[in-house]
Amino acid sequence: MKSRSWFERYWLAGTVFLGFWTAIGLSFASQFYFSSALFGNPVTWGQAISISLGDWYVWAALSIPILWFARRLPLQRRNWSKRVVIHLTASAVACVAYIVARAAIGQLQAPQLGMTTTFLDTLERLFLKNSLFNLLIYWIIVSVSHAFDYYRKFHEREWRTAELERRLAEAKLMALQMQLNPHFLFNTLHTISALMHKDVEAADRMTARLSELLRLALDNTDANEVPLREELDFLRRYLEIEQTRFGERLTVRLDVAPDTLEARVPNLLLQPLVENAIRHGIEPHARPGLVEVSARRDEGRLLLRVSDNGAGLKPGAAIDEGVGVSNTRARLEHLYGQAQSLEFVHPPAGGLAVSVALPFRLRAATLGAASPAA
Repeated sequence: MKSRSWFERYWLAGTVFLGFWTAIGLSFASQFYFSSALFGNPVTWGQAISISLGDWYVWAALSIPILWFARRLPLQRRNWSKRVVIHLTASAVACVAYIVARAAIGQLQAPQLGMTTTFLDTLERLFLKNSLFNLLIYWIIVSVSHAFDYYRKFHEREWRTAELERRLAEAKLMALQMQLNPHFLFNTLHTISALMHKDVEAADRMTARLSELLRLALDNTDANEVPLREELDFLRRYLEIEQTRFGERLTVRLDVAPDTLEARVPNLLLQPLVENAIRHGIEPHARPGLVEVSARRDEGRLLLRVSDNGAGLKPGAAIDEGVGVSNTRARLEHLYGQAQSLEFVHPPAGGLAVSVALPFRLRAATLGAASPAA
């Protein structure tokens, strides 16, 4: 299978190569045909094609070593004068090689074209008529080789730059997630430590829940995105810990549209938002509190919302995002660029809500590609 693909690749390259030189030969054949008729020395189409293809097929054969030589000795700033001298010498050699080869082919074509000329006469005629043109053809081939080489190197640099940017973005996301995990772990352990002095059995249950939660977190350490279904499963385990701590003071309501469960979301997206709602909307008050989490699809976007019924913010007060929310905002920007948003809103019924909008995707996103896709 590999040898077949190798053969097909080189066969295609050879076909394109031969077609290119044939096209040049045919274009010059038409010019030769009409110009000969115009100046009173008409030739047939067959003669025009035979002569022109004889000219350009010789250059097709010579272009192979010329292209190889141009790649081995590119015209660069370093030692450019020395390389120009070498290429001038090579162009003279190519010119002589063309004249000799074309004269030999001309001797073979002469009987068919009704021409009588000696090899030396053909050499002299070709030398006087075509020398400067042949030198020009050599430099055109070298220039085309350099243009393609620079084009290839330019795209290679673009690809390497894009790859480096992708790896840098992944490294930043990994660093943010590594920052988020200790933050979450510290807060949970602090809760367990406080509960140990009040309810040992509850603290023991929270420790068991924490071990399950850490296992889930470690399973997805390398994942930038997970299905919303898995994110909600992780959130439920976290909420079991918080409900053990707050008891009847905390009620959580999930309103998730079924068609959003397989949508890809950043790993550990909802937990810091819910933690922020509990910390600022539920914990400061003795009365029962409600945290609502919703998800729905709006055309090409996934809309997520985490709200609480706490006191909200006083008019003009600044929002303290903290590590979790600021970290989440940074991860969203790295993953989706301008195609995402994270906003704090004030519901009419009071409290505070965080609304997140991101592209609706059913498979993992490529870093830097933030266009919505269904």
